Amino acid sequence: MSADSAIADVLLPLALDGAYSYRIPAGMGLGLGDFVAVPLGPRQMIGVVWALKDQAMTNKALRDVIGRFDVPPLSDTHRKFIDWLSAYYLEPAGNVLRMVLRAPGAFAGPREQVAYRITDSAPKRMTPQRARVLEVAREGFAMRAVDLAEAAGVGTSVIKALVKDGALQAVALPALRRFAEPVLNAGGYILSADQQAAAAALRAAVVARGHKVMLLDGVTGSGKTEVYFEAMAAALAGGAQVLLLLPEIALTQPFLARVENRFGCEAAQWHSDVRTRERDRVWRGVADGTARIVVGARSALFLPWKKLGLIVVDEEHESAYKQDEGVPYHARDMAVLYGAIGKFPVVLSSATPSLESLVNVDRGRYGVVKLKDRHGRPELPEISLIDMRSVKMEPGQWISEPLFAAVQATLASDDQALLFLNRRGYAPLTLCRACGHRLECPNCAASLVEHRFRKQLMCHHCGHLEPMPQACPKCQTEGKMVPVGPGVERLAEEAAARFPGARIGVLSSDLSRGTLLKDALADVENGHYNLVIGTQLVAKGHHFPHLTLVGVVDADLALESSDPRGGERTWALMAQVAGRSGRGEKPGRALVQTYLPEHPLMQALRKGERDAYLDQEKLIRESAGLPPYGRLAAIIISGEDAPSTERFARGLSNIVPMAEGVTVLGPAQAPIALVRGRHRWRFLVKAKREVNIQGFLKQWLEGVKPKGSLALQVDVDPYNFL
Repeated sequence: MSADSAIADVLLPLALDGAYSYRIPAGMGLGLGDFVAVPLGPRQMIGVVWALKDQAMTNKALRDVIGRFDVPPLSDTHRKFIDWLSAYYLEPAGNVLRMVLRAPGAFAGPREQVAYRITDSAPKRMTPQRARVLEVAREGFAMRAVDLAEAAGVGTSVIKALVKDGALQAVALPALRRFAEPVLNAGGYILSADQQAAAAALRAAVVARGHKVMLLDGVTGSGKTEVYFEAMAAALAGGAQVLLLLPEIALTQPFLARVENRFGCEAAQWHSDVRTRERDRVWRGVADGTARIVVGARSALFLPWKKLGLIVVDEEHESAYKQDEGVPYHARDMAVLYGAIGKFPVVLSSATPSLESLVNVDRGRYGVVKLKDRHGRPELPEISLIDMRSVKMEPGQWISEPLFAAVQATLASDDQALLFLNRRGYAPLTLCRACGHRLECPNCAASLVEHRFRKQLMCHHCGHLEPMPQACPKCQTEGKMVPVGPGVERLAEEAAARFPGARIGVLSSDLSRGTLLKDALADVENGHYNLVIGTQLVAKGHHFPHLTLVGVVDADLALESSDPRGGERTWALMAQVAGRSGRGEKPGRALVQTYLPEHPLMQALRKGERDAYLDQEKLIRESAGLPPYGRLAAIIISGEDAPSTERFARGLSNIVPMAEGVTVLGPAQAPIALVRGRHRWRFLVKAKREVNIQGFLKQWLEGVKPKGSLALQVDVDPYNFL
């Protein structure tokens, strides 16, 4: 279509399937993918040109495009990606575009910033606050007022007063700091023979400049990161951009340091904790191609890539890559889709690959590269089971005598031990011993979790907080509220009593985020803590060189689930947390407390028979027609009024279309029937692999429009069954 087209179809970041048509003013040449400002009612919105026409297909008068933003257009690959993702997950394309436009400040254009530095003049009046500001300013770096105030622990009014006194002067800073170019051999790593062979296979896939998915399957501590760094170097050498996806923000800081050491430059980072100004800088750097390496969480996939040439999905098995709210996409699967559309390779890396990826290897769709030995140390941690049925435990104790003795011996030899329990807080349930009343969330059908360190009760579904009551809310009896079961805080309390000389650190997402978490992880790595109490946060990619013992306090927790992926997830979690030990100079071991020692998973874990266990899991899934051998989709109906929500759900069951190879289960109340004050009902659609499940869902839900507070969400390939 010519640049002087008369009509632009503009996709807006709204829950709309199609684009709106606008007239292009004379002299405004627009192209596909251009970011434009357009009117919508009384508002002005940012949208993307999705199509161009020579004339309108309607007699209605069209409003004019207001203007085009001076940013590179959204690539054809990215627009196709949005359309494909929209069709696969049955989400309006405008909702997907909204994830691309997460940095509205990037469209304002580069703005010169004002910073302040110290002068030779003393202030007319000195106060402790002013003294702190001047002490920070003497370091010599010009800083913005808000940054200088934050560093000194004062308000920005103190900065203004010092400027007025002449003690600080304003200077101009560049609008946006440019991203440095990577140095491909800045921090080369000496690879073992196995690593060299694996790196060569990945480099070959990159150099071929075509779409190929490679699974990097290596045991914990085998040096997978250094291997896929070589693939990243090959992509960078070809002039491409590289995206390294991580499942958790907690992993970002350690990886940023490793990337900087390897490539001699700071990588761009993208996740929810990145400040607004830095988000604007990264967004524009990705759009113009100057941000060559990006390390980020799943949403980084939607940045406006100019020349993306490789995606690495680290810990590809992690369920954190699946987003449940908003657009319910799986970042690993969409990374593979993006690579297919853009015709470039994708590397999936894990010590415990997902069944989906392993089956794709079996089918010949993915290539595979294996690392069977730990780098510099051939042996993996020895895993032993503690049969809790034969162990005598004192009331209120959760650490068995065999585990207690092992931790005591580890601490005595100046090594580090980890006690793992995948339950946050102090106790998962609080009961009244007088009347049996349990403390529950007022908004959700879930128990409140006690967080004793913060002196609060918390709902882990909606975030509701309330203080711990002195008396039972039902019978008003005082002093009878008791915790039931352990969380990491209660385990830490027991550990402090039984290991009085231990330096204990607790790692949980409830207690540590951002800088606090970064510092806590560094303290574990450098040996400041010799006894670590942690949730699944500690199982994900961390390197603790002093850790030689892992104790799993309750390995049966994850098995108590109706999740079809429960066995696979438990295997991955146990193997990953056990793999934190023995990564330094000394060998490691893991002790696993279980009441189900004969369970096939526990036996496979003890014997190190991963492939045999997962082969059995494949057979179970295949016989049940479950993913990756079949298709699943969930439909979740929610509403503020319980009867109307149930009526709507049951009404949907009356219009289910007949289709071969499709089974619809439900409606049934969701396992957690109330979340954030909304009542929930679910359908589960189960289909054969060859069935077009999206077509079935479209046929079923066509014309269905929830009214009032009712809402309907479709989740293709669900990972959450609550």
